[in-house]
Amino acid sequence: MVRSDSEQGDSNAFDRKIIHIDMDAFYASVEQRDNPDLCGKPVAVGGSAERGVVAAASYEARKFGVRSAMPSVTAKRQCPDLIFVRPRFEVYKAISRQIREIFAEHTTIIEPLSLDEAYLDVTENIQGIPLARDIALRIREKIKAETGLNASAGISYNKFLAKLASDHRKPNGQFVISPEMGPAFVETLPVGKFHGIGPATSAKMNALGIFTGLDMRNQTLEFMNANFGKSGSYYYWISRGVDERPVRANRTRKSVGAENTFSTDLTEAEVLIAELEPLIDKVWRHCESAGTRARTVTLKVKFADFEIITRSRSVSSAVANRDGLAEVAIGLLQDNMPFPKPVRLLGVSLSSLQVGNGAEPQLDFGL
Repeated sequence: MVRSDSEQGDSNAFDRKIIHIDMDAFYASVEQRDNPDLCGKPVAVGGSAERGVVAAASYEARKFGVRSAMPSVTAKRQCPDLIFVRPRFEVYKAISRQIREIFAEHTTIIEPLSLDEAYLDVTENIQGIPLARDIALRIREKIKAETGLNASAGISYNKFLAKLASDHRKPNGQFVISPEMGPAFVETLPVGKFHGIGPATSAKMNALGIFTGLDMRNQTLEFMNANFGKSGSYYYWISRGVDERPVRANRTRKSVGAENTFSTDLTEAEVLIAELEPLIDKVWRHCESAGTRARTVTLKVKFADFEIITRSRSVSSAVANRDGLAEVAIGLLQDNMPFPKPVRLLGVSLSSLQVGNGAEPQLDFGL
C-alpha cells in the first residue's frame, strides 16, 4: 500500500500490539541445561572441529566471534577451547512445542519463524491483559519455569520494530518501541542492522551513500524502487517506522535456501564444491528440523561482475537425505563447470516444500 507521509498517522496499524519472542542461544542453551558440565563454557552445536558448520553458539562462544553458519574450522580457530556438540533436533522440537503452547494461552495469532522464534499479535489477547509488555513478561517467566530456558522479547506496533526491540536487550530481556519512539529509533540504526538487509544489500546501500535509517528516509520512494526493485518500497517505509505486514498464523514456508558471498572470487571446481557443502548442510538442517521434503533443487551462482544465473533440477521423488541433496546440488555445479567468469557467490535452495513422512508441521527454521 503506497501512502503519503501525511497519511501515516491515520493508520490503525499504530494501534497494533506485536510481540517478537526469541529464545536466547536456543540449541546451545538446551545442551547446557541438559549437561551441567557445559555450563559457562563455549559451546557450538553442529559440525565438528574438522568440518561442517556451526548451527548455534553459546554466549560464551559468541564472545570469541563464533556464530551460526560459521565453518567449524574457523570457529575452532577463533575459540580453541570450543566444545562441539551434536544437535538433537527432536529435543529442540519438543521444547518448541512447549513454548508454542505457552504462546497459545495468550493469542491464536502466532507466526513462527523458527523453532525458537515467533511473532505474536496480542492486540486482542485471550486473557484480556491491557499491556503487551505484561504479556511478554508472563510468557518469558512461564518459559523459564517450564523449560529452564531464557527468552528475550520485543514489543512494538509492527513486526519490524518488534524484531529490533527483541535484539535490543538480549539476552534475557525485553524492550518496548512505542509509536512515538519508532521513527527516531530507526534513524540512527546502521542499515546492516535492519532485519532483512543482508551484507550485499547493505554494501549496495553504502555505495549509494545510505548508511543509516535517516539516510534511507531521505531517499524518495522512486529512488528506492529504482535501486532495490520490489524491496525498495519496504525499505522506504521501515525507515519511517512503518510496517503494515500482519502477523500470519500457520505461516508455511514454500522454499528454503542458503547462500554465501566469498571474500575472494573463486574459479577452481574443487574449491567451489567445498564451499557448497556447508550450504547443503544448512538447507538440510531446515528439512530435518521442520520435517519437510522437496523435489526441486536450485543452484544460484553470482559472478564477479554481479551477473546471476540459476540452474534447477527436479527429481522423481522427494530428496530423502542430505547425501541426496548434495548429489543433485553438486551435480548442477559440475554440469555447468567450467564457468566463464570467477564466482562471487554460491547458493542452494529447495522449493515447493511439503511435510514429509507424515510428520506434523513444526515451527519454521528460518534461513
